[in-house]
Amino acid sequence: LHQSWVSIPHVTHFEEIDLSQIMLKRKTNNASVLSYVVEGLCKSLIEFPIFNSSLLEGNKVMHKKYINIGVAVDTDMGLVVPVIKDTDTLNAKKIDAAVADLAEKARAKKLRNSDLEGSTFTVSSLGKFGGLGFTPIINPPEVAILSVSNFQKKLILDNDNVLEKLFLPIALSYDHRVINGGDAGKFMVYLKHILESKDD
Repeated sequence: LHQSWVSIPHVTHFEEIDLSQIMLKRKTNNASVLSYVVEGLCKSLIEFPIFNSSLLEGNKVMHKKYINIGVAVDTDMGLVVPVIKDTDTLNAKKIDAAVADLAEKARAKKLRNSDLEGSTFTVSSLGKFGGLGFTPIINPPEVAILSVSNFQKKLILDNDNVLEKLFLPIALSYDHRVINGGDAGKFMVYLKHILESKDD
């Protein structure tokens, strides 16, 4: 991680997601909020494939035709990043089951090498540990990483009515050698739209 931080020009884009629609979906499909984020992330990676690439020697960019999401898990031995293979073929409920299975394996020290290899994009989640947001460090040779922080309750004004809503802080760190600020902004606007949409 130290080598990544000192060798990659990191830029971080912060955003927050209105969780109203995800919470409604959870009433019929009780998957975790993280799994919905990962599901939406896969759709965004398909729309913006540069974020699902790797930077190789000679500044060559390799575009991946598959999406494998690494999910950082905290264990007694430190942070490990098990990988959900072909994540874009799974719905939120199946992603949730895969995350739970890999997390349990990680904590029981039963992960295989194959469980830790092949990620094309990583998600780092603080979840219940709180925080208003944080800058995640890119996992090379990946070119971007998404952080997910804890829910935040906020009062908002909607048509002169004061409403309490739940928001999810997220942040995208990206390699500025491969991705520019405009592309990152479009990516996050798209991801926000997917996660706040009524459509499945």
